[in-house]
Amino acid sequence: MRILVTGGLGFIGSNFIKYMLNKYKNIKIVNIDKIGIGSNIKNLEDVEKDERYHFIKGDISDFDLVSKIIRNVDVVVNLAAETHVDRSIANPRIFLESNTIGTFNLLEAIRINNPKMRMIHISTDEVYSDIIIGSYKEEDRVKPSSPYAASKAAADMFCIAYNKTYNLDVIITRCTNNFGPYQFPEKLIPKTIIRASMGMKIPIYGNGKNIRDWIYVLDHCEALDLIIEKGKSGEIYNISAGNEIENLTLVKKILEIMNKDEDLIEFVEDRPGHDIRYSLDSSKIRKEIKWRPKYSLEDGLKKTVEWYLTNEWWWRPLINEKILHPTPWKLKW
Repeated sequence: MRILVTGGLGFIGSNFIKYMLNKYKNIKIVNIDKIGIGSNIKNLEDVEKDERYHFIKGDISDFDLVSKIIRNVDVVVNLAAETHVDRSIANPRIFLESNTIGTFNLLEAIRINNPKMRMIHISTDEVYSDIIIGSYKEEDRVKPSSPYAASKAAADMFCIAYNKTYNLDVIITRCTNNFGPYQFPEKLIPKTIIRASMGMKIPIYGNGKNIRDWIYVLDHCEALDLIIEKGKSGEIYNISAGNEIENLTLVKKILEIMNKDEDLIEFVEDRPGHDIRYSLDSSKIRKEIKWRPKYSLEDGLKKTVEWYLTNEWWWRPLINEKILHPTPWKLKW
């Protein structure tokens, strides 16, 4: 099997590539990444010499480049995206260009050059917006709150349209918050670990009562692997582990694992459009694909804390003013 992974130098992408190379011997993976914010060439240093892996520095907004690559692969896993919500509030245009137009380019390249191939488009739970009671199912309507979520929802709509109009083999996945090794330090969990390790304050938006459902990244990778094999064309699959927790409680758990004092917690001004609670019903993928998460929240957090504390070589060069001195969302990055 020949797989094109877009955004493979990012957090989920690099974990997915390693997962697939470790699991399958007869596989070829092409990774295209523009090496933007959130991407790190060091994420895949240990597989650079693997003959089954090939890296191309490029942008999915480059239609000619994408069209050439598409002709020689069987599956596209589209992980290329701008993902930081705060950045989308400060500068939404790049999210439209990368997340929406980039996905459109992939679909067009497939339609013209390789219409029989399969595309797995990685979306997000944020397209649904928040929910106070219950959990979102795949057929529920999307109502994004942030420019990031809007750009992903728009990409989803193009995927659905190309499946219906051109009969392309496209599948959409919507996953809850991932965590684990190689996650960019601006994200909540690695930022908490890094700042706590340095004895610095941990900023929490608002009152910290916002609820998110967390999934260890390797559980997500396994779900994508199963969807490539067993997923049905045109379907949407929610992926969640059922680890709903308030942001404040999550940070306290991390500090407890690290034996750090809760006095490090500092409440800061909330950001606009900050959804209260995300929750996905993942019964569809559990029933149809037979996927189940293997890592509990506690086990995943312990593994993640251990990884960041023992891999300072990876995150230390990424530390900048945004990590050491977080800038309010309303200021341009």
